[in-house]
Amino acid sequence: MQIIPIPIEKEIEPSDDISELILKSTQLKDGDILVIAQKIISKQEGRIVDLSSVTPSLLAEGISSQYDKDPRIVELILSESKRIVRMKNQVIIVQTNHGFICANAGVDESNVKNGYAVLLPVDSDMSAKTIREKIKSNSNKNVAIIVSDTFGRPFRMGQTNCAIGISGLSPLLDYAGTLDSFEKILRVTEIAVADEFSAAAELVMGKTLKCPVAIIRDYSFDFKEIGISELIRHDAEDLFK
Repeated sequence: MQIIPIPIEKEIEPSDDISELILKSTQLKDGDILVIAQKIISKQEGRIVDLSSVTPSLLAEGISSQYDKDPRIVELILSESKRIVRMKNQVIIVQTNHGFICANAGVDESNVKNGYAVLLPVDSDMSAKTIREKIKSNSNKNVAIIVSDTFGRPFRMGQTNCAIGISGLSPLLDYAGTLDSFEKILRVTEIAVADEFSAAAELVMGKTLKCPVAIIRDYSFDFKEIGISELIRHDAEDLFK
């Protein structure tokens, strides 16, 4: 298996076509998996907010004063969230409108000009599907798309890239019913391959390399149209809720 970086120097604008930029930057092969950083998709889809246009609510003002955060950012976090999971040490952990559990609802001020913030795509599965279909139409190459973002992890230090949108690939590899090396039947083993591809791709994408796309090549998989919701644990199975 290969992990191939695709640098894109251009600052992404809403008028850009990400699929076109990718096709201009590399030669794709059937069966490639493209991991694309959420940030460029959000920029292309206009999910950039001028903070001067944000009016904080009383709730946002109260949280801001308690946790030393910009009240405008807090307001954006609240607007992008279903619920607050935990607030401590200037970190607000929420469940986003998409169902993800993450810090600050994915609201991010990095790699964007001062005074602005970037929000997660409204529907990352649809973002991935749109790019996949355009690549298929313009190059006749059948690829899978993963939209990735950086998440922290409970009980572990550091962050890793995780999948937040997918098209053309099952996000889980289910081993249930197969035999291990001692011929015991595996009962519950499911590998979150979409997250593993996202984390592996980040090793060549970096945060400052202007490389928002990577190819995972020579990995065998079946093309399937299964959404990212398959990776979200149901409330009934959440041991910490």
